[in-house]
Amino acid sequence: MIVIRECRGFEELQACVDLQIEVWGYSDGDVIPRRVFLVGQKIGGQAIGAFDVKAGIREEGIGNSGTDGDASSLVGFAFSLPGVKTGATSRSGAPESYLHSHMLAVKEGYRNQNIGARLKLAQREDALARGIERMEWTFDPVEIKNAFLNIRKLGAIVRRYEENFYGVSSSRLQGGLQTDRLVAEWWIASERVASAVAGDLTPVDGRKYPVEILVPGAIYGWKADEEHRHLAQEVQAENRRKFQEAFSQGFAVVGFSRDAEGNGIFHLDRWTEPDGQFGVESEPRCVKLG
Repeated sequence: MIVIRECRGFEELQACVDLQIEVWGYSDGDVIPRRVFLVGQKIGGQAIGAFDVKAGIREEGIGNSGTDGDASSLVGFAFSLPGVKTGATSRSGAPESYLHSHMLAVKEGYRNQNIGARLKLAQREDALARGIERMEWTFDPVEIKNAFLNIRKLGAIVRRYEENFYGVSSSRLQGGLQTDRLVAEWWIASERVASAVAGDLTPVDGRKYPVEILVPGAIYGWKADEEHRHLAQEVQAENRRKFQEAFSQGFAVVGFSRDAEGNGIFHLDRWTEPDGQFGVESEPRCVKLG
């Protein structure tokens, strides 16, 4: 009974603010306030919510059952802001509109139920209806679940690495690490993305890629434990170097997989625009990132 729709009114936008604090544990200096959500909507951004319509049922019989939910039943949201690509960042060189998806949050207890993917697909549907073909967002290179969603399930690619993008963060999820971020490019009108969201993106299993970068599954425990946090910091530093080197040589993240031990593996290859399909060199060049 999860309804995905645009957030309406001050109370629902405030519920988005409250949920970001609950999910990330931000201090006041890092919280995106309600007025930014409101302005974002007014200028062409998105504030799309996930509502559990059963959650609002109250003893007195007044609730959300049979409706599309309200602020009390918000269990997730996706928030984006409009942007413009110019110069070298635009495919044609002319100004090009896109959406930057700044936040996606799902309440604990509702995770691993495909709600995050549904919120992203709602963003895509709205953007396509407005003639927008490109969305972007940042994500942590050592977050395996996020990478699997972004690359494998949604079909995004990555070819930019931002070092310590947000500076010091109060989020408990950051685990004391610098806020390094990969930039996901989601070419929402491409065949690749259409295949991914339909569950038909070609799996990476069994194929040799020129560059592969591994994230140990144990990194979640390392981040949460001060005694072992240095291990997570070492992985972050080493992978930062590998990503930056690969991107400087023209490679892009085009695939992601998880192995039997729970490790995440980024698969990098050549990327061809503008149709959103990645091309492989006839003789793939293996690059040692040691």
